[in-house]
Amino acid sequence: MEQLPLTALLNKYFAGVALALLRALHIQPAHAETPITNFVAMEILVAVLLLAFFVLVRSRLSVETPGGLQHVVEGLHGFIQNQSEEIIGHHSERFTPFLVTLFTFILLCNLLGVVPGFESPTATPSVPLGCAIMAFLYYNFQGFKAKGAHYAADFLGPVWWLSWLMLPIELISHFARMLSLTIRLFANMFAGDMVTLVFFSLVPLGVPVVFLGLHIGVSLLQAYIFTLLTTVYLSGAVAAAH
Repeated sequence: MEQLPLTALLNKYFAGVALALLRALHIQPAHAETPITNFVAMEILVAVLLLAFFVLVRSRLSVETPGGLQHVVEGLHGFIQNQSEEIIGHHSERFTPFLVTLFTFILLCNLLGVVPGFESPTATPSVPLGCAIMAFLYYNFQGFKAKGAHYAADFLGPVWWLSWLMLPIELISHFARMLSLTIRLFANMFAGDMVTLVFFSLVPLGVPVVFLGLHIGVSLLQAYIFTLLTTVYLSGAVAAAH
């Protein structure tokens, strides 16, 4: 594995800590001397950038004189909240923090590949899978929170005498959502990175700019689709039975 500069820096100072943590979890890294991989280093960078960004936004919040940064964040928050209300219905605002966090994390991960010296962590299967697992756990948790034990009855279908058939179908369907979210995000970002890399190697000036613009558009679209589908799954989990 060719280490990115940030990965090499993290391995230089934190390889021992990372290795101890992995061994505590009974995980054997492929290279003990460099346990921190590129995609993990990129995820750490994204988390730090998002934390710094939201701390900055929080420090500049103002009712009387809101700045441009506050308008941008409020616009994003309002967009996702309005979409949630349209799909889920009333009282959907409690899901907005998770959905905004999910969207911004995936978007920044996607866009990181545009910056020289970095790469999109979402172009590695582990990262989209991790996001998909979080979405899966979150909407099922909210389903149990909203309906209690009755949420499990949703997996049995509307007719009791067909429950033996509906249960495996519903379980496969729900677990397939994780696979679908993972493959869609990974495939698009991996393809985008490869196309951009190929054209930069063939034509270093002019033409690659078009593909960088395409990469940015795909990054926005994939972050939105991932968040939209998670919202749809939340709607099905917390919706009242009719």
